[in-house]
Amino acid sequence: MDVGARLKTIRKLKGLSQRELAKRAGVTNSTISMIEKNSVSPSVSSLKKVLSGIPMSLVDFFSLELEQDSQRQVIYRADELLDIGSNEVTMKLVGKGHPNRAFSFLNETYPPGSDTGPDMLNHEGEEAGTVVSGQLEVTVGSEVYVLEAGDSYYFDSSQPHRFRNPFDVPCVLISATTPANF
Repeated sequence: MDVGARLKTIRKLKGLSQRELAKRAGVTNSTISMIEKNSVSPSVSSLKKVLSGIPMSLVDFFSLELEQDSQRQVIYRADELLDIGSNEVTMKLVGKGHPNRAFSFLNETYPPGSDTGPDMLNHEGEEAGTVVSGQLEVTVGSEVYVLEAGDSYYFDSSQPHRFRNPFDVPCVLISATTPANF
């Protein structure tokens, strides 16, 4: 994939000059120019910084259909969902190629004994979800909740939080987060 040509096309589609994108992203004009000419191959963190000036996620950058006449995907089959999970947790992102997504919509599976990691998560935005099957332990701040099938949650993501499944059966969860970080 030609990262430079892709960046140039997306920048122009968004109506941004190299100078404006550089200013918004907090990088030099020459950085944008060198990336677009493929003189340099940016690291993931550098590309993420440049894309923050659009704003656009890495997933959107690499999956966006650049043909302006192409029809936007409406239906996402199970085998088309991008798994962005880690450890044993499966987090399948719905709508990965939709440009300028306002939220991330996920189909998650927590096998028995799995969790989001030892550290509490916290970030900008909001989160909501519904347990489809199984049970899930949700910690928000100092409160620990056990959710069962049909139970839901909604909270400000800046509060420290964690998800884990200490139970004997897998937990399936449908969730949404803002902003679209994935």
